[in-house]
Amino acid sequence: MKYYFIAGESSGDMHAANCMRELKKLDSGAEFAFTGGDYMIEVSNCKPAIHIREMNFMGFIDVLKNIATIKKNFKKVKKDILAFKPDLLVLVDYPGFNLRMAKWAHQHQIKTDYYISPTVWAWKENRVNIIKQYIHKLFVILPFEEAFYAKHNLKVHFIGHPLVDAIEFKKPQLKSKELFVTENKLSDKPIIAILPGSRKQEIERMLNVMLDVTSHFPNYQFVVAGSNSLDQSNYQILSSYKIPVVYNQTYELLSYATAGIIKSGTSTLESALLNLPQVICYKGGNLSFKIAKKLVDVKYIGLPNLIMDAPLVKELVQDDFTISNIIDELKKLLFDKEYIETMLINYQKLRAHLGGTGASARLAQALYHDVNIKN
Repeated sequence: MKYYFIAGESSGDMHAANCMRELKKLDSGAEFAFTGGDYMIEVSNCKPAIHIREMNFMGFIDVLKNIATIKKNFKKVKKDILAFKPDLLVLVDYPGFNLRMAKWAHQHQIKTDYYISPTVWAWKENRVNIIKQYIHKLFVILPFEEAFYAKHNLKVHFIGHPLVDAIEFKKPQLKSKELFVTENKLSDKPIIAILPGSRKQEIERMLNVMLDVTSHFPNYQFVVAGSNSLDQSNYQILSSYKIPVVYNQTYELLSYATAGIIKSGTSTLESALLNLPQVICYKGGNLSFKIAKKLVDVKYIGLPNLIMDAPLVKELVQDDFTISNIIDELKKLLFDKEYIETMLINYQKLRAHLGGTGASARLAQALYHDVNIKN
């Protein structure tokens, strides 16, 4: 059967790739085409219609500035889908683009499933109607989403969180700490991880503040996780701080670090599942943030906090994202044993709440079943 995946961000690319890997086990004749990134390229051995680095837009203002490019991308992907003639279109997260694609696909009688629900429970709840109308099956990864959709009379399928799978899959392949340190020419000082995000705008707004913290902890070495979705020129600022950047080694970095300064997003959950004490950070454009604050109805932005509906990890957002606040929190993460122990205990509760491994396999089985039925 023929499967077309669309992911617009690094995390979605990874989850889609893991699903592809499981589909290959079930469907020996599986053919893939996609819009995505390096993870799907590796699994499928194909080129994407558009690489995620060309879809890297963040916030209301940035989207408006790049509306012509977005329209061009949309047109190119539609053409690629029609040429491929998939048996099933699988949309992965990335709702601004993918919900529009769902409507178009419905008009062209293309069966469409959605993996990783848009955050309609946080804002734009009316998007539920779009999902009802255009999506054949919706697969969710957060436990509370089932109850949310139930009140809208929409049956969804909770399959567990794919990061649990992704981490378990990668653990046996991780380099040893000794090899990680040697290959990246690191010292023997304890490591503090810096994950500034995977978008150019995030790097521009946040990385310099994170780096200004480093001089206050001379007994530690800071290491930045670079994103393959960005050009390496985005990390030129690191040379003046003499801070190393590593690529394709994020799980090693999170596994061997003592603490982490982590931009809100998937990496906050990865850090929690790898038992890394962390502080969650976010700073957006002032206008975009003001608009979002009026529209978005959530208490937390970090995934560990959001999933557990409790402040497991300190969040430094917008005006609170300052050098002094990061320093204060890092001191707790490094030196306050009770604070660290409480965070690690809460991580265990989080892991139990997400369920066990097998999310990617369960999704693949559901997609394989869906593509082989007529309705």
